[in-house]
Amino acid sequence: MGAVLAGETHTGCVHEPAMIGRKDEAERRLAQRRWSALPVHERMKVLRRTRFALAVMGEAFAAEMPAGLARTGADTRVAELLPLLAATEFLERNAERILRVRRLGRRGLPFWLAGVDSEVRRVPFGTVLVIGPANYPLLLPGVQTLQALAAGNAVVWKPGRGGKGVAKMFANAMYEAGLARELLRVTDDTVSAAVEALQGAIQKVIFTGSAENARAVLRAAAERLIPCVVEASGCDAVVVLPSADMERLVKALTFGMRLNGSATCMAPRRVLVVGKADALIARLVKAFEGAPAVELAPELWEQLMVLLAEAEADGATVIGDIEGAEVQPVLVTNVRPQMQIARTDVFAPVLSVIEVDDWDGVVAAQETCPFGLTAAIFGEETEARRLAQRLEVGSVLINDVIVSTADPRVPFGGRGLSGFGVTRGVEGLLEMTATKVITAKRGRTTVQYESTDTEAHAEMFDGLITAGHSRGWKRRLIGLWRVMKASKTLAKR
Repeated sequence: MGAVLAGETHTGCVHEPAMIGRKDEAERRLAQRRWSALPVHERMKVLRRTRFALAVMGEAFAAEMPAGLARTGADTRVAELLPLLAATEFLERNAERILRVRRLGRRGLPFWLAGVDSEVRRVPFGTVLVIGPANYPLLLPGVQTLQALAAGNAVVWKPGRGGKGVAKMFANAMYEAGLARELLRVTDDTVSAAVEALQGAIQKVIFTGSAENARAVLRAAAERLIPCVVEASGCDAVVVLPSADMERLVKALTFGMRLNGSATCMAPRRVLVVGKADALIARLVKAFEGAPAVELAPELWEQLMVLLAEAEADGATVIGDIEGAEVQPVLVTNVRPQMQIARTDVFAPVLSVIEVDDWDGVVAAQETCPFGLTAAIFGEETEARRLAQRLEVGSVLINDVIVSTADPRVPFGGRGLSGFGVTRGVEGLLEMTATKVITAKRGRTTVQYESTDTEAHAEMFDGLITAGHSRGWKRRLIGLWRVMKASKTLAKR
């Protein structure tokens, strides 16, 4: 990313653009302070009006989606707009409670801190940079932007490739709902725009994209110790227990291959079958025959071809038409967890089938993959829940894929190369805030400031430790006696 910036160095006078940039940042900072000073319920009024405006924009958003996305207008409405509206309503109903000042009171306060009163506040960072993806240009950065604004921040939204039009439409809806223009700025969708934004006056980054691009963003943010949330891609597993409903499973896997042309971070890429997979493979081959083809970009098609060739050379079997750039869902059987195709985040409709002997085999196969975004388990719910506790992923879905994560109440994030931190839900809103503690000491005593240079002081502190943390009431009474004895000695000084 730095190389791109270096390639755009300008000659001549650079002071005027720099001054304009500083002026914009100063205006944004002033607007952000005013915005954060508003009561939360006042900020929610803007979000509510925004929701009403977005609710009538389904057709417009569908028309503005990047041409390369393999979806229908209905897909845009149900996969992006509907969950975005639900997330907005969640904030309207819950943001004030989530962001409320938490006063600690006396309960749990160590007795030797008598007179101390503390409160925990959730305060905005300032300006949050939201770097959005290309595959879901409305839902993912839209929710993150709304959460950042709800918390009192200003937002710079850098859209993914082809997503600037969608972001502009969203921003205009917010302006019309009463949001000051300085609080939400949409940049170009270029790499250089991301580089410039990362060098600006930002206090937090929310990134959604590939693990490779995440590393570049983190390197840039590390220069100024800017905190980041990274939602990177996945190579997600679907675990098939012997108790699984095969018809439901096949429909779910076919859906995962079709949705958005399989360009979804949570799309199934690996099927871990406990036992033999022959019956499932036969069903999937039949289901995939009628599935629509997806036209892959040249670089993505080349990546897929390399992975499939490597898998075949290592003993796997490839089932599907891969002759042209338009690819139907591809099934790869006889796959082992160590193969590269089972360890790569490829945004193409390809599904690897891996047979495992038992639950330990499931866990081992999952640990072999460096990604840990989501996993799905199909089977009897009680045993699925037990297995879910052993999988190191951000979310586990039982008898479902992808859809259940649209619940606005639940946080979403990954493990390993799938990133860290969360968006959405209560935890996602809190990610948009910094913790500020305000503590007041009441009373007139100043004994805590006095010198501790005598044996009596050491005796008193030992007594405090014994009285407060020893096992058994007898030892605690001894500690209390030592405190009282040392206090009398110190009182005579």
